[in-house]
Amino acid sequence: MINIDFLTLKAFLTENIDFLIGARIQKIQQPTRRDFIFSLRSNFESKKLYINIDTNIYHICFMSSENEEKRGITIPKRPPMFCMLLRKYIEGAKISDACVVKNDRIFELHFDTIDEFSQKRYLCLAVELMGKHSNVILYDRETNIIIGCAHNVGNEKSRYRELQGGLKYIYPPYSGNLNLSDELKKQFADLSKDKINEYLETENYSPSVLKDRYTLFAELLENSTPKFSVNAMIDDYYAYYQAENNLKNAKNKYLTTVNRKLKKVLNSITKIKTTLKKRDNADRYRLYGELLTSNLYKKLDFQSEAELYDYVNNVQVAIPLDSTLTMSENAQKYFRLYTKSKNTKEKSKELLEGLNVERKYLESILYSIETANSKAEINEIESELGITDNKQNKTKAENIKKVKINNYDVYIGKNNKQNDYIISKLSRDDDYWFHTRLCAGSHVLLRVGSNEPDEETILECAKLAREYSSAKQPSKVGVIYTKIKYIKKPPSAPLGYVIYKNEKEILI
Repeated sequence: MINIDFLTLKAFLTENIDFLIGARIQKIQQPTRRDFIFSLRSNFESKKLYINIDTNIYHICFMSSENEEKRGITIPKRPPMFCMLLRKYIEGAKISDACVVKNDRIFELHFDTIDEFSQKRYLCLAVELMGKHSNVILYDRETNIIIGCAHNVGNEKSRYRELQGGLKYIYPPYSGNLNLSDELKKQFADLSKDKINEYLETENYSPSVLKDRYTLFAELLENSTPKFSVNAMIDDYYAYYQAENNLKNAKNKYLTTVNRKLKKVLNSITKIKTTLKKRDNADRYRLYGELLTSNLYKKLDFQSEAELYDYVNNVQVAIPLDSTLTMSENAQKYFRLYTKSKNTKEKSKELLEGLNVERKYLESILYSIETANSKAEINEIESELGITDNKQNKTKAENIKKVKINNYDVYIGKNNKQNDYIISKLSRDDDYWFHTRLCAGSHVLLRVGSNEPDEETILECAKLAREYSSAKQPSKVGVIYTKIKYIKKPPSAPLGYVIYKNEKEILI
């Protein structure tokens, strides 16, 4: 990814200077510690100036509504302290000037304001776009005293330049080099010094993007896609990476959450299986009780052991006894142990069955998270996990992947909400349902019209179910299929969980 440089910043200013000077700040918002939105009004037009000081994607641009959605911006109910400070000093103020500090990545907005004592005050908002040192600083232009910073920098972080309220604002030390990105240096690599100077001094830009690269001069980047403005180039380029980062961070967050839950379920399954092995003594307890009951006439009361003959198995059995109890009381004790062991075994099996359903469900969520490739899909998973309101993330038919196979419509669910929607809303009794056996995957629905699908169509749908599953290549996987009328969702079952019958299997 390309880091914004001095030349790109200068081009952005040149393009937007007429709008910026005289623009009034109508609203200031701070979605996170590292990004800001300034709603500006100028020349009967409103725009949102977006400032991002994240270490990896620091930039400044006028943000389109489409890219605002891509960035996944949400405004907190309680604004941060620095946002409140900015609102106090510059909200409602007009921008008197805007500039880029020469040869550096510092963008400045100047304000002429009136303070609470009706005195004129000249302020500056400095946006420093410098990697891990990126910052937003408000200071007094007359005294150079800092009013506040997005991030305070103490002497433990920097011995050369402290930044916090009350200190004097000074520019970073000038290195003597022009702050150009590595990408632009590559584009200039084969040019003469005079030609490079010509590009540096021009204001005739032709912004363009090629995959993960952008340029201010389209002729330097072959096969690139032109953008109608420098701002559009910056906005589109960084919004794409923000969307990718947001998706990656959300996936990692939910993978951690679900893996933690899955680990607990697997531990519980292991414990129950161990308990079932330990408590597999029900038949022995019943046998001891029956033998003692049938031999009460021997009056072996208050003894520590009884040697009795088992006529069914033709063996002599040594039965441990409680020497403080009678023979009849020992028999009742073994019958109670038998009942307890039997009930525990039945309850453990029932609990184990429920845990296995939960395990499969969590594995299906893991698969959904790993294969999610859009914010809409993540929103559906968030809703399923109970992180957001279900009403805000209803599944719609247009969100579900649809393909054509031999003129048949085939639907593929990418998560449990979509899987559930396919079964409950889209399917009809004679449609076919496909799913991989013994591994998480998508529900695949083959919509059947008046004609039954041929074997080739069935095979292609099975291949789709194999492709959209957690099964690792190149292993062979069984894909089961049956008609929707043989599919049933048990009461209180989790989303996407079904039971089926009359299924057939294809090995893919």
